[in-house]
Amino acid sequence: MTRYLPFILLGLLTQSSISQTNLSAEGAVVIALENNFQMQIASKQILIAEKNNKWSEAGLFPTVDLSASLGNSIIDNTNNPFTFTPGILASRQINPSINANWNLFAGLGVKMSKQRLEQLEDQSRGNAMVIIENTASDVLKAYYNALVQQTRLNVLKEVFSLSKKQVAYEEIKQDYGQSNSLALMQLKNQLFTDSINIIQQRINYENASRNLMLLMNVETEEIVKNNFPVLTDSLTKLLNPFNKDELLQEMSANNQNLKNQLINQELTKTGTQIQHSFLYPIVSLQLGAAPSFGSFRSIGGTMNLSAETQQITYFGNISVRYNLFNNWKNQRAVAVSKIQEEIAAMNIQDLEKQLTNTTINLHSLWEVRNQMVNLSQQNMDYAKKAFEIGKSRYDLGTINSIELTSLQNNYLNASISYYDNLYQRIDVYLELYKLSGRLQLDYLK
Repeated sequence: MTRYLPFILLGLLTQSSISQTNLSAEGAVVIALENNFQMQIASKQILIAEKNNKWSEAGLFPTVDLSASLGNSIIDNTNNPFTFTPGILASRQINPSINANWNLFAGLGVKMSKQRLEQLEDQSRGNAMVIIENTASDVLKAYYNALVQQTRLNVLKEVFSLSKKQVAYEEIKQDYGQSNSLALMQLKNQLFTDSINIIQQRINYENASRNLMLLMNVETEEIVKNNFPVLTDSLTKLLNPFNKDELLQEMSANNQNLKNQLINQELTKTGTQIQHSFLYPIVSLQLGAAPSFGSFRSIGGTMNLSAETQQITYFGNISVRYNLFNNWKNQRAVAVSKIQEEIAAMNIQDLEKQLTNTTINLHSLWEVRNQMVNLSQQNMDYAKKAFEIGKSRYDLGTINSIELTSLQNNYLNASISYYDNLYQRIDVYLELYKLSGRLQLDYLK
């Protein structure tokens, strides 16, 4: 699947015409992938690797050179008594040539070079996949953070609206002598507290929205104007359950960082084989033809000489070159490359252990987050019911404003705690999704 990454990127670019008025989480990721400069650089690097991944680049085919030279000379024999061509002779020589050089055998170095080019292409694709995963993860977290800040702001506005109604109701009661000034002052104090909380929460929401738009790399002008999109996803969306054993299997098979380490290991193995190829003789074939066209004529004097010459030289040579001794440089290179193979294998084992431990810890945290969401939801439901009952009793005069304010604050705190737990659960969910490679697979469909 990763071999079709350029077409996937093209698909992302064509799908990115999403309205700024309504924005889904997936739409935010698509826009971010389109605008992300690192993603664009990675796609260019893939194209470079694809162009280099050719047998001709590995040295399978012969090289052919065409050359030509033009020579002009004047020979002055006027004072040379021992020449058969007295006087001044002018000559011209044209020497074109074509040469082909082909390595017939280089210790399987050509095959190993081609294999290395394929691995480098896979490495470029793997790096692009990491960028896709990181970008998608960062944008999704920023999206749901902005969403939870927006939800908290809505809850505060709801509470503020209730506080405002309570103050108006208490003022009416006071006009009829059914309330005292202390109760009214307490409710107004709560109203001012709610107003301050709304202002602070609006700042949190705007900062979270700006961070999301920054990750999406939208125009700076839109950020300055606070033209924030309407987030259409929900914090309570249904999340697929995780099985720990399946997660570990998917992590071993699909985790991109682990895949990249495996590619690096294959590169070191290929490097060892390339170093081995230098221990073998190199057999090469040279073929060529070199025609020569010349002319000469006498200048002045009593003799009138002129002639045209033409000849063609063909050659075909087979050469064998074998390095007998170079201070054991090739042997050392092979030994060093084998050590690098061992280092790459240890890095894979270390990374796999770290990923396994992280996956197990996150799965345990995922289960805890689910429990906390369920408990905080029940707590919010009970707090809301208690607040609604408290409002009814307050209207009947059976509880005072202090008790009502306490019930209201309990409901507010329970609501905020519930939405915070929802976001923390999504955060763990995205980390597990990323570790298992599911996040990458979702955006490659």
